[in-house]
Amino acid sequence: MANQPRINSALVVAIRTAKLSKSNNSIGSDKVQYFMHNQDRPDKAYTTDRAKRNGKANAASGKIFVTVPPDYFGPILAENDPERDRGVLVGDCWEGRLECRQWGVHLPPVAGICGQSKHGAQSVVLSGGYEDDEDHGEWFLYTGSGGRDLSGNKRTNKEHSFDQKFENYNEALRVSCKKGYPVRVIRSHKDKHSSYAPETGVRYDGIYRIEKCWQKVGKQGFKVCRYLFVRCDNSPAPWTSDDHGDKVRALPSISELKTKATNVTERTESPSWDYDEEEGCWKWKKPPPRSKKRVSENCSQDRQQEGKVQAVRKAQNNSLKEMVLKGLSCLLCGKVMTLPLTTPCAHNFCKACLEGAFTGQTFERERTSLGGCTLRSQKNVMKCPSCKLDISEFLRNPQVNRELMVVIEGLQNKAEEEADTVEVSVEEKGSDSSSGVEENELPQSQAEDKLKRKRSDAILIQQKVENTCKQMRIDTGNDMSKIDDFGKKNVETEVAVDEGIESPSSPLNVRSDEDIR
Repeated sequence: MANQPRINSALVVAIRTAKLSKSNNSIGSDKVQYFMHNQDRPDKAYTTDRAKRNGKANAASGKIFVTVPPDYFGPILAENDPERDRGVLVGDCWEGRLECRQWGVHLPPVAGICGQSKHGAQSVVLSGGYEDDEDHGEWFLYTGSGGRDLSGNKRTNKEHSFDQKFENYNEALRVSCKKGYPVRVIRSHKDKHSSYAPETGVRYDGIYRIEKCWQKVGKQGFKVCRYLFVRCDNSPAPWTSDDHGDKVRALPSISELKTKATNVTERTESPSWDYDEEEGCWKWKKPPPRSKKRVSENCSQDRQQEGKVQAVRKAQNNSLKEMVLKGLSCLLCGKVMTLPLTTPCAHNFCKACLEGAFTGQTFERERTSLGGCTLRSQKNVMKCPSCKLDISEFLRNPQVNRELMVVIEGLQNKAEEEADTVEVSVEEKGSDSSSGVEENELPQSQAEDKLKRKRSDAILIQQKVENTCKQMRIDTGNDMSKIDDFGKKNVETEVAVDEGIESPSSPLNVRSDEDIR
């Protein structure tokens, strides 16, 4: 064994798996977090180290300044603007879509429609994305989404390849048409065919209402969904000099409705957003739709999102432990080893499995000559189940790899403790929700102290495993101690990897591709 050392391939796989995931799942990592509370975000859109493109292509949204839920309908009032106490006014401009998102006017940074198919549409953006659009200021014809092949890594595609249908965002617009919900309209400077588009950035142009929707064959030969938007805001449009808002006006005459339109949808009930003759303004005539994504002052949505991130990280950690334990499985039964034995050829087996593989075989066999004379006994060759190396001498007095056994038991106990912790946390979460106490409501200093305690506890667990390995070393005093020493080095290397300690002198410290880069 000392003259021909062999690498323990099973441990190499486990070590590489741990090292490849160390950068993302290591204890005490100081890398950029995947989630940030709204109050901790900067005032403008920002990029992180994970951004793949320059500029705002992979930028994250800045702080949300208004207190409206994502599915909020209608104008954003002063009561929802704690920063300025004036709300979002008609004519407000922003540098881009991400800044517009921070004021709750239009949340999607790329999609032109914000809505839900069963709830309705809250806002749209006119950016000249479809050639069938027609903009007349106080009213316009809007083309729905879809009909283009964006498979693979295609970000944009001007060519239609299939028909649009009333589903997803298009269905959300049709729901707003049937219910008469107010829709916020934003115009972008990218709409080069419109005379009402701003020169730079994006601009909020007020509230519109969808009066009709239908389908027709577009300019490229495929069916498109069409919507008639009519302005109904209490503030004058940015391109007029009027001092008053919109009045009830007759619907414009649309020629394509008479000849090319199919599947026409018109509102059959009174609209939810309508003009009040007594007060002389546009207002909610029916209760606005109840929000399905509530936002409170204590950032419940942030806590929910953070909980999702923590669940993903916990799943990643659990899968990592499962892969490591799989790498420490017996080559005969395929299960995690019990009383592991490491052969001179660096293969790992359960003691019961390895001894059972040679049941009924003796180490030596008696020989007799043809004349009946007793000859010298011959040694039986016992080949390793994974290779052709003779391990008969090892099987005479197999020694359990105590260090490897301690590591396996430590991983199993830790997995069981985390499973128990999850059950307890679920019970505590139920009690906390009834009492209104949330863990995330702790001050930032207490949260940091709690994180430090978790990190120190994890380090103590690793040190305890290492100390246990040192205390349980067995010196047999014969040549078989070399085999145990080799197994000990395997385990020490694995512990060193978990602790982030590099040991170039160890034969099992195989560098992964990530370390070479």
